[in-house]
Amino acid sequence: MEQRIKKAGVIGAGVMGATIAAHLANVRIETILLDIVPPKLTDEDKKNGLTQESPEFRNKLAKKGLDMALTSKPASFYLPEYAKRIKVGNLEDNLDWLKEVDWIIEVVVERLDIKKSVFDKVESVLSPGTIISSNTSGLSAKAMCEGRSENFRKHFAITHFFNPPRYMKLLELVPGPDTLPEVMEVLADTCERILGKGIVYAKDTPNFIANRIGIFSMFNVIRTMMELGLSIEAVDKLTGPVIGNPKSASFRTGDLVGLDTLVHVAENVYDGAPDDERRDIFQIPDFIKKMLEKNLLGEKTKQGFY
Repeated sequence: MEQRIKKAGVIGAGVMGATIAAHLANVRIETILLDIVPPKLTDEDKKNGLTQESPEFRNKLAKKGLDMALTSKPASFYLPEYAKRIKVGNLEDNLDWLKEVDWIIEVVVERLDIKKSVFDKVESVLSPGTIISSNTSGLSAKAMCEGRSENFRKHFAITHFFNPPRYMKLLELVPGPDTLPEVMEVLADTCERILGKGIVYAKDTPNFIANRIGIFSMFNVIRTMMELGLSIEAVDKLTGPVIGNPKSASFRTGDLVGLDTLVHVAENVYDGAPDDERRDIFQIPDFIKKMLEKNLLGEKTKQGFY
């Protein structure tokens, strides 16, 4: 199949959004990276002479995401100069840029109401035939399509990348209720042949496949650790390379993914699968709730389990 995706737009310049944009740039897909306008000027912004109308202020979050991707370890870009293939902007001033892209990827916080708000904006500039996908790790495609236009519904799917996108081969591809077969074909071809992913087709069930299994494993490990009185370090020794897992094992992987994401995924299964025979496993332990309260989220806040 001839490559159809020449230009992409990524909405959300957090860790995942920025590094997905980086990997698109790696394979010569011109990419637009958009985020919200910051709510207010900081003291540093004022010191630097910025106003609320300054592009440097209005595009600050997208630029911050791009800078993070440039300095990330392991490296998100094949070569640093590939960052020039990414154009940063914001959702208020630059939404029209999305009219020119072939593929829009939503990578905002895992809340259905916020995603729907983003899709409202996307619909206002959506060109016929443009593919839209969400990077959700487990929210329902059907729920995200509710109230959307026929054009949106037919061209919508879930493309769930894993962190870090350049290195993690797995990608879950989930159709919505009305997704056209040719949209799935284009996404599969682009993600597999161009981006180098291994495609797993999933049904629209809570957390799909990988996170449904992975979060069960993680929370079962936590429960066993608490029952046996083991340390975090001991658990990672037991659940890393010694049993064929990556050296990040359990808790270093948790830090990389983010505790807030782990909790969201667990709560999504708990709420969405009331008949699961092991549903109790997905309840959040008190010590993790306290870590969330203290903003100990892992890599993104530079402090978590480690």
